[in-house]
Amino acid sequence: MFPTSFDYQRANSVQEAVALLGKNPNAKLIAGGHSLLPAMKLRLAQPTLLIDITRIQDLRGVRAADDGAIMIGALTTHAEVAAATLTAHVVKEAAAMIGDMQVRNRGTIGGSLAHADPAADYPAVMLALGAMIRVEGPNGARVIAADDFFTDLFTTALQPNEVLVGVRYGPRPAGKTGSAYSKHPHPASGYAVVGVAAAVATDANGVVTRAGVAVTGACAKAQHLKASEAALMGKKLDAASIKAAAAADNKLDCLSDHYASADYRAHLAGVLAGRALQKCMGRMA
Repeated sequence: MFPTSFDYQRANSVQEAVALLGKNPNAKLIAGGHSLLPAMKLRLAQPTLLIDITRIQDLRGVRAADDGAIMIGALTTHAEVAAATLTAHVVKEAAAMIGDMQVRNRGTIGGSLAHADPAADYPAVMLALGAMIRVEGPNGARVIAADDFFTDLFTTALQPNEVLVGVRYGPRPAGKTGSAYSKHPHPASGYAVVGVAAAVATDANGVVTRAGVAVTGACAKAQHLKASEAALMGKKLDAASIKAAAAADNKLDCLSDHYASADYRAHLAGVLAGRALQKCMGRMA
């Protein structure tokens, strides 16, 4: 199908994009376009204006902040995220598993987070890392914790006249850390039927001081596996604690479709949590 008619305008700064959004309530931002354009062709989205933000260079790249935290610009492509030497294992793995080569070289981390597809990979990663999401709007910049950002199916705390400009996670906790992402992809789309991200920190004695374990694909939005996290805290990260975390009842309200039932998704969440945590244990450094 063809989309409905729309106007096009390029924004050369975040402020210009914010101003255009304020003047056009039915406008949409476009960067990679991998989610927006198919929705427009199906007429599930009918914006009257597309605001192209791809030339805002300030929104690109991965860098370390003065305190050691990692900052990723919203227009950084999945391929760039996967290749960046600064990014954590869990971020690299998730980025490398998105779609195919064409998608990874055009799609952006900011677009994926703002779209909040329930089967997208990054949301679980951001929850596991305790990331902060930075946005800018007519009232200036604000920071939203990942825990508060994903509110429902395809729904976030981002306001209609705000631009997602980047994400930040860290700095690295004291002691040893390890992170990983495990995913069961849909064979046709590559989206997560279920994906689990894990980020763990331990003290000098190997006792878990921070456990972030989150799932995507299973439910209407990415969410923490709280029972799994609780099973790790205060324990040594070993085969026994990982087994307990994988077997924990997280009481997930899972989606069901022709490919995977709710029970199957709940089971996969536990299996993939165990696999991700096993990889974390092997990477503790």
